[in-house]
Amino acid sequence: MTDDERAIRNVVDTWLAASKAGDLATVLSLMTDDVLFLTPGQPPFGKDAFAKMSEGMKDVHVDGTSDIQEVQVFGEIAYLRNALRIVITIPDGKVARRSGQTLTILRKEADGKWRLVRDANLVMAEATS
Repeated sequence: MTDDERAIRNVVDTWLAASKAGDLATVLSLMTDDVLFLTPGQPPFGKDAFAKMSEGMKDVHVDGTSDIQEVQVFGEIAYLRNALRIVITIPDGKVARRSGQTLTILRKEADGKWRLVRDANLVMAEATS
């Protein structure tokens, strides 16, 4: 595994840990200012919209696991294919489970850090039994 691949995997680990800790500042630092998120059922949205949605979920506990299935690096651009599983617990104790695939494009910035620039997120609610 190359240093770039390790750094990219660390972005995912840091994102999950920061999300669990409710550390929005760290999550935002892992994306470029021109990031775009693509999710089912809504138009693409950027960093500001992501921050506003996250601020509206301050009392929600988010925990996730990641199974990175592929990382490919092409100079200063890379993509990552990932299977995510997210558990969301709202203040009244209700739990929602979501899982699915993501395809993320990252860019190595001038400071040498890898950041998300595009994220196609197909994580959806898991069927309940």
